[in-house]
Amino acid sequence: MSARGLVRSYATRAGRPPVLDGVDLVAAPGTRVGLIGENGSGKSTLLRLLAGVDVPDSGVVELPADVVYLPQEPAVDDGGTVGDLLDAALRPLHDAVAELERLAAVLAADPDAAAAYDRVLAWAVAHDAWDADRRAEVTAGTLGVADLARDRPVPTLSGGQRTRLAMAAALVRRPAVLLLDEPTNHLDDAALDLLERSLVELPGVVVAASHDRTFLDRVCTELLDLDAGALGTDGHGGRRFGGSFSAYLDAAAASRRRWEERFAAEQEEIAALREKTRTGLAAIAPGRGPRDNDKFIHAFKGAGVERTRARRVNDAQRRLEVAEREAVRRPPRPLEFSGRLTGTRDTGGTAVSVRDLRVDGRLHLPRLDLAVGETLLVTGPNGSGKSTLLAVLHGDLAPTAGTVRVRARRTGLLAQDPDVGPGERSAAQAYADAVGPDLAERVPLRELGLLHPREHGTAVAELSLGQRRRLALAVAVADAPDLLLLDEPTNHVSLRLAGELEAALGTAPGTVVVTSHDRWLRERWTGPRLAVGPS
Repeated sequence: MSARGLVRSYATRAGRPPVLDGVDLVAAPGTRVGLIGENGSGKSTLLRLLAGVDVPDSGVVELPADVVYLPQEPAVDDGGTVGDLLDAALRPLHDAVAELERLAAVLAADPDAAAAYDRVLAWAVAHDAWDADRRAEVTAGTLGVADLARDRPVPTLSGGQRTRLAMAAALVRRPAVLLLDEPTNHLDDAALDLLERSLVELPGVVVAASHDRTFLDRVCTELLDLDAGALGTDGHGGRRFGGSFSAYLDAAAASRRRWEERFAAEQEEIAALREKTRTGLAAIAPGRGPRDNDKFIHAFKGAGVERTRARRVNDAQRRLEVAEREAVRRPPRPLEFSGRLTGTRDTGGTAVSVRDLRVDGRLHLPRLDLAVGETLLVTGPNGSGKSTLLAVLHGDLAPTAGTVRVRARRTGLLAQDPDVGPGERSAAQAYADAVGPDLAERVPLRELGLLHPREHGTAVAELSLGQRRRLALAVAVADAPDLLLLDEPTNHVSLRLAGELEAALGTAPGTVVVTSHDRWLRERWTGPRLAVGPS
C-alpha cells in the first residue's frame, strides 16, 4: 500500500490550513499502522482517501483491489439484510475454493492451468478460505451478532450492532488491506480480544485510527502521528514511530521539549540579528573625531568606518532573513480540559440508592448505594445494561420495578451517541442552545478547553465525531453537576483528552458514575467498581 504527498482541504475550512498537507504512508504486508492525533487532525480523512471514498486535492494512492474499509459510522444499506452482508464477505472465499477444485480437475488436460491454480491457491491460503465458515460462526458469536436474524434489514440495527456486524464480515474476509476507523468502540473484552488476535494474524496491511491505548500497544507495529508538530516524533519532522504506544508517549514528550527549546533559541538569535541591523556608526567607531586637525584623514577613515558598518549591517540582514525563513513556528498551546467535571461536594450522605431495580430484558440490579463524592466504575459485557442504568439514573427511562433515589440538584449525562443539535448550527450555537443563554454566558465554551476556538464557528455536521463528542461533554459539565453520568467517556476522544479526563475523575468533588470498556482506564482504576449483567 502506498500513499504519497496527500493533500486535502475542505471548502468549509476556507482560510485555514489543509486537513492533510503532504502526508506519505507506505506499508508492506504484515504492517499494522496506528493513526493517532488530536480530534480533527485528519485521521478519518486519511482513511477515506486510502479507501477511495474521497479524492485528494493532490497526491497519489496505490492499493491492491482487495480492500475493506470500516468507517466509524457504517453506512446504512437500505436494501441489505444481515444475511446479505455476511454472504458477501464469504462469497470470495467460497468462490476461491470452488475455482481451485475446477482448476485441479483440468490440470492434467491443460498444463496452462497450473499458473492460474498456483495464483488462486496462494490467495486462498492467505485468506484461510477453507476455514471461512467456522471462522464466520466464531467471529459472529464473539462479536454478539450471531443471534441476529439473517433476514433482518441492516437499517433496523443499532449503530453498535451495525459496527460489530461489519467488523465480523471484515475479519472473516481477511482482505489484503484493512482500513479501520476507531474499531474498538462498541466492543466488550471478548470481542476486543478476538479483534486483536485476528489483526495480528492477518497477513495483509492494517491501518487503524484509534484512541484505544491498549489496542495501539498490542496490535500496531508502528504509529503515524498526524499531529506530530514541527519536529515530528523523531526530532527531524518524521511522523512515523516504530514502537509501542507507551514508548511513543515518551518520544512525543521529548520531541515537544526539543521544539520549545529550538523555538526559544531561534527567537533569541533573531532578536540579536535584528539588533545588529540597527547598529549605527556610533557603535562601530564611538566618539571617533579628527586627529591633529587633519580633516582629510578623518574623512578617509570615516568613510572606511561607514563601509565596515554597512558591510556588517548587510551581513546581519542576510542572516536575519535566513533565520526568519528557516525558524520553526511557535509551538501551539495544547488544547487542555480546564473545566470542572462536577460541582462542590455536599457533606456526607448517599447520592444514589437503588433497590431491586429491573428493566425487563435489559437490567437487573439488586442493590446499589453510592455515597456523595464517590466515583464508581460500571463494567460488563455488551448488553449487560450499563447504558440502561445511566438512563434510569438520569431519569430518561422508567424502571419496570424497584426503587431508585437520586440526591442531586443537577445531573449531567454524556451518552454514547449524544445528540448535539441540528447539523447546520455552529458548535457555539449548539452549545448555547443546549445549556441556555445565561449559562453559556457564565461558562463560555472557550473556557472549558474541550473544543478549539477555531472550531466554535464550524457547523455541527462538519465536526469530526470526536469533536462532536467533545461538544457533548462540554454540555454535560457546563453547570458542574452534582451527579455526572459518563457512558464510555474515552470513546472517539483524543489520547490527550482521555488522559485529562482520567486525571479529572480522580479529583472531581461531586459524584460520578462511569461505564467503560477502555482497558487502559480500567487497569488504572483505584476506586469502587460495579459489575452488571443482563436481566
